Amino acid sequence: MKTKFDIITSTCVPLPLENVDTDQIIPARFLKATTREEKFFGDNLFRDWRYHPDGSLNKDFVLNNPTYGGQILVAGKNFGSGSSREHAAWAIAGYGFRVVVSSFFADIHKNNELNNFVLPVVVSEPFLKELFDSISANPKMEVEVNLPEQTITNKATGKIEHFEINAYKKHCLMNGLDDIDFLVENKDKIEAWENKNEA
Repeated sequence: MKTKFDIITSTCVPLPLENVDTDQIIPARFLKATTREEKFFGDNLFRDWRYHPDGSLNKDFVLNNPTYGGQILVAGKNFGSGSSREHAAWAIAGYGFRVVVSSFFADIHKNNELNNFVLPVVVSEPFLKELFDSISANPKMEVEVNLPEQTITNKATGKIEHFEINAYKKHCLMNGLDDIDFLVENKDKIEAWENKNEA
């Protein structure tokens, strides 16, 4: 969803599991879908963890726990490993998450999130642990993610960390642009350069 990104303050959904791969995020059988409809993929985010094999709801999984909610997913180290399927990022965006926080992301998945207007925020392992502890102590605690300043704040403790992001992707997120939109936005500059450099 093309939505301009500035500052998000939200409660969080904790997923303190390491090495969550893209098949766990969106199982392979959903890659055959002929739709990119956000709700379809969002409804099937973590499908095999959210539902038992008989289709009944797994009440023990965090997405089915009404205690937790919000636009920020806080995940364990090495999030998005495995296959390069973009469908994993579609599912995260389709569910309604705007930010995923982890101490490490698989590179391809990290870029897929950025391309789908989800901000992957890399934090230190001590900061991540403190986030999990704060959410456990108070599920209603909030986190502020400030893209212009590139900071993330645990509002329960006041702890702040700076995060890195590619300048081009930051511009696109803040202006609600995908790669094609960016080219269209700069069409005049591109044409001027081509005219100037014609052989």
